Amino acid sequence: MTRYDARRAEAEWQAAWEAAGCFRAANDGARPKYYVLEMFPYPSGRIHMGHVRVYTIGDAIARYKRARGFDVLHPMGWDAFGMPAENAAMAEGVHPAQWTRDNIAVMRRQLQSMGLSYDWRRELSTCSPDYYCHEQALFLDLLERGMAYRAEAWVNWDPAERTVLANEQVIDGKGWRSGAPVERRSLPQWMFRITDFADDLLETLAAMPRWPESVRAMQANWIGRSEGAEVRFRLRGRADRLKTFTTRPDTLFGASFCAVSPDHPLAAELADGDPALAAFIAECRRSGTSEAALETAEKRGFDTGLKALHPFADGCELPVYVANFVLMEYGAGAIFGVPAHDRRDMEFARKYGLPAPVVVRPPDGAGPVGSGEAWAGDGTIVNSGFLDGLDVEAAKRAACDRLAAQGDGERRTTFRLRDWIVSRQRYWGCPIPVVHCAECGVVPVPRAELPVLLPDDATFDAPGNPLERHETWARVPCPRCGADARRDTDTFDTFVDSSWYFARFACPDADSPLDPEAMRRWLPVDQYVGGIEHAILHLLYSRYFMRALGKAGHVAFSEPFSGLLAQGMVCHETYRAADGEWLFPRDTVRGEDGAVRRRGDGAPVEVGRSRKMSKSHRNVVDPEDMIARYGADTARLFMLSDSPPARDLEWTEAGVEGAWRWLQRLWRLAAEPPAPLGPPGAPLPADAGADTLALRRAAHRAIAGVTGDFERFRFNRAVARIRELTNAIADYRGACGPALREALETAARLVAPMTPHIAESLWRRLGHEEFLCLRPWPEADPALVALETVVVAVQVNGKKRATIETAPGAGRAELERRALEEPAVRAALGGRPVRRAIVVPGRIVNVVA
Repeated sequence: MTRYDARRAEAEWQAAWEAAGCFRAANDGARPKYYVLEMFPYPSGRIHMGHVRVYTIGDAIARYKRARGFDVLHPMGWDAFGMPAENAAMAEGVHPAQWTRDNIAVMRRQLQSMGLSYDWRRELSTCSPDYYCHEQALFLDLLERGMAYRAEAWVNWDPAERTVLANEQVIDGKGWRSGAPVERRSLPQWMFRITDFADDLLETLAAMPRWPESVRAMQANWIGRSEGAEVRFRLRGRADRLKTFTTRPDTLFGASFCAVSPDHPLAAELADGDPALAAFIAECRRSGTSEAALETAEKRGFDTGLKALHPFADGCELPVYVANFVLMEYGAGAIFGVPAHDRRDMEFARKYGLPAPVVVRPPDGAGPVGSGEAWAGDGTIVNSGFLDGLDVEAAKRAACDRLAAQGDGERRTTFRLRDWIVSRQRYWGCPIPVVHCAECGVVPVPRAELPVLLPDDATFDAPGNPLERHETWARVPCPRCGADARRDTDTFDTFVDSSWYFARFACPDADSPLDPEAMRRWLPVDQYVGGIEHAILHLLYSRYFMRALGKAGHVAFSEPFSGLLAQGMVCHETYRAADGEWLFPRDTVRGEDGAVRRRGDGAPVEVGRSRKMSKSHRNVVDPEDMIARYGADTARLFMLSDSPPARDLEWTEAGVEGAWRWLQRLWRLAAEPPAPLGPPGAPLPADAGADTLALRRAAHRAIAGVTGDFERFRFNRAVARIRELTNAIADYRGACGPALREALETAARLVAPMTPHIAESLWRRLGHEEFLCLRPWPEADPALVALETVVVAVQVNGKKRATIETAPGAGRAELERRALEEPAVRAALGGRPVRRAIVVPGRIVNVVA
């Protein structure tokens, strides 16, 4: 019995493809372009199964589109800056650059072992000066046009790592890596004006049908446009006013307090003379800072003693608190609380014994009026003076009109989105190309002096940013006046690096950041593939960056990714020993009785639910081990065949073995065919028998079905169709060698985008010399795809009485005649005259008696 040797064949084909330059994208424009891209990886040291899945999906698309006649750009690079490299430098004593280069070398080799059709000539690394010199030039373009600026901003500060953290990097109030309590600090930061494009970023989401609806919804929520009113409360005894924002001005008569953020200027002013308030604010800044953390935290406040005067209710004064749940980033950093109609405000009011007047009566008892539970829905306004009896929308308009007439407020639109803080206090990042001069202020580094390089001799023997301690690097003459000055020691957020890398792939050797001709040729990306965890920040920042670069004259498009496929996670059941230790799958063995035991001592193992593969739960499978054992094609096939790409995939050993057995079966069908094949190109006989015709129909229907599946990324269905074709080949008992050859060649060609190595081997085994990966996609013969007959239901007075088989194109008269000839129909008519026949060709005939 012939067996396919995956290890030998895969290495040989990978070398042959590379030597022949099979996957090099051409810039000549002779064929239509198709740019397929997977989100590039961080070089952590080894690929994982999530990488295998996303890159297999992208590669299948790239190979299919190449076969369909497109000139495909399919590049790979490395998102190489970031804190893990500095942590490794401190822990292991290796320079971040060396650590990164070593990891890239390992991961490149692993990716190449998967047979991915990358144009490796375009490989880029964001930590290379050849890349970040252009990023610095783009920053200077934005700075010159006012789209980049420096300002004080409230940030999450990790006192252990001495750097700013994004909200997503603060877990339970602590740094995600250091575990140190995070503080809120106001620091000078570099920022991009993403809010200038807030409306456009939101409104254009509706014109992106090839993005998942869930991703568009997440971005819309993150941008968070709110229509409402600014309400300016007078403060007793003060000349200034307290500005608040609300989306529900109709509920103003239900207000029982006002609250400001701990970061509000009013809070800072009052804390200067009140140690207790200062201590409360400091405590707030040490707690969780993300919206999610504040949502679940206990609602706490500090009564400042100030009173806000109600704009509508004469004599009504509202206490002003500093509250831990009010975000400076939302609205004006201040709110008025309406406990009866906001759950969060209700929690606060209960804690501090504040009233909760009901001002919205739910429709027809839909909500709990006066029950102590907040009602946030629609209804009729009550207990609200001039607003009584109005519905919510009418009351909003009336309240806004009265506020404006009194000078106490106005209609306003706000966004949850805030300008993008791009400063990071670390070494391993792109240096920000400006100098700080006591006389001249912030001075851009002259473009002729770019790139500003990271110093090679930085030290990592203490926490914090090594660039701050590197005096010989940091001290420079001012480019403008020549006086002693200092470089900016912050580096860019790595999201800046990934917000334009896809465009640089189109012109990796250009002297300018973005070559206009390459932009016209390749951008935007036709199909982007990556995890839904990047649905907000990376994708939103990339959309912004292209708009900013458009204003700077670099690109003529605004949306970087025409299509987005967000693949699901790779999951595996978890294993735990009796002592609570998590076990790797390789440390367990499943017995014939189905019980799982620890390998070695046979101790019982608790099998837990399936989770996303993660090092913390040790439910990971090493892709390199799988490829060494089964071959890359087996891993690729399993990733595509088990479930649709947008859904989570359950990794099982049985599923992988099943994929391997099927590939071996496919190989044997070509190596040991059920009948002699004859030479390549032999003509098919005109008078083929029934078995041969059935096999040819199976092949061409597979072509039509798999083509449709690939167009819709339904790879699991495509695999199922190819399996059906191999079953038809195995069952073939005809003597027509050319028809059998056609079916085997069809199977090889259809499976090639998914399992390219064995497909090339099959193609060569079937007598062909050229690369299969360069062959065009097969075309289905419409005559062989068409159904031979269709089944049409026949009813009498709406009740089914019979079925008839007819040719697919049978006309109405023919169908009516055939229906009336059916014995069961004649019996049902019982001699009654036929009033009419309702005919839907190909589906139904309803005889009305």
